[in-house]
Amino acid sequence: MTERIFLSSPHMSDEGYEQQYVKEAFDTNWIAPLGTNVDRFENELAAKVGSKAAAALSSGTSAIHLALKAAGIEKDDIVFCSTLTFSATANPIIYQNAIPVFIDSDYETWNMSPKALEKAFEKYPQVKAVLLVHLYGLSADMDQIVALCIKYNVALIEDAAESLGTYYKGQHTGTFGDYGIFSFNGNKIITTSGGGMLVSNNEERISKARFWATQSRDQARHYQHSELGYNYRMSNVVAGIGRGQLKVLDNRVKKKNYIYNFYKNNLSDLEGIEFMPNNEWDKPNYWLSAMTLTGKIRPIDVMDALENENIESRPVWKPMHIQPYFEKYDFVGTDVSEKLFENGVCLPSDTKIMDEQLERIVKIIRGLW
Repeated sequence: MTERIFLSSPHMSDEGYEQQYVKEAFDTNWIAPLGTNVDRFENELAAKVGSKAAAALSSGTSAIHLALKAAGIEKDDIVFCSTLTFSATANPIIYQNAIPVFIDSDYETWNMSPKALEKAFEKYPQVKAVLLVHLYGLSADMDQIVALCIKYNVALIEDAAESLGTYYKGQHTGTFGDYGIFSFNGNKIITTSGGGMLVSNNEERISKARFWATQSRDQARHYQHSELGYNYRMSNVVAGIGRGQLKVLDNRVKKKNYIYNFYKNNLSDLEGIEFMPNNEWDKPNYWLSAMTLTGKIRPIDVMDALENENIESRPVWKPMHIQPYFEKYDFVGTDVSEKLFENGVCLPSDTKIMDEQLERIVKIIRGLW
């Protein structure tokens, strides 16, 4: 059996930037959830995406949780949430004892449908926030969605966990709303092994998020806590990895684009295959290359054929509104997200992948037709 080809695995820089910053943390004995790497990673990430402030946290999930808290989401508040996503997007709504209402996708972006969102606003005018996902590094239609959030005066939170390095009309995703979140999980376009970042132009709210993330410890000589707190801060060691990874982000985006275009150029002629949409206003990072199959060959056929050759692939996310835990909550839309799940498959998109491996994957898939 040949060496396994992964969907998307960690990729450290050839220059060893990460090791330099981690060594600095060890040499200075700053191993705790504070230190130079944490401060500079926050500043460097904020500068990279064009946001005024950032808080380095233990995960993207914790960043979503604190974004909801910062936006004032409380018990029984309604939050509109993209349905086509990983559960980490929706879970923090439940942490706040709020009520998710799931919003369908559209085929034009694979992301939250502005039409479905408008219908949801009409049905639930008391909604408090919109939690939007930029799926697989594709940008949602931000002009329409931002306009709706302004019209109805609700907070907009962007789950950009999969879209660091993606631009919408020249602006980084994650910076259009009141809050944006990024993930540095092991499979993301850059990784800290695990971690996340909350960004906002509201510096006071970011400062408050850091306070909550450090167990809400008051400024007192003794341990005093006037608010509920969380152990959500990123460690100085992990932040060092992130600083090194941030230096190679642009290279990773280029490779992800190369992988997507390789698949598209070599598979699009097959009957029933369509690739993720590419809009003129969207400059994606193509975190994962995904396609839909609507002919006789089904996603399971492709995944099984690849797995038999020790190659990892995945289905498209199963929508939240048909997940056992979340199916009791309301859903606004049609069947777009369910069709994308039913017909979609994510192909190996590892930035360490070689041309001969891509050629092998294409050969296996083409052999099914």
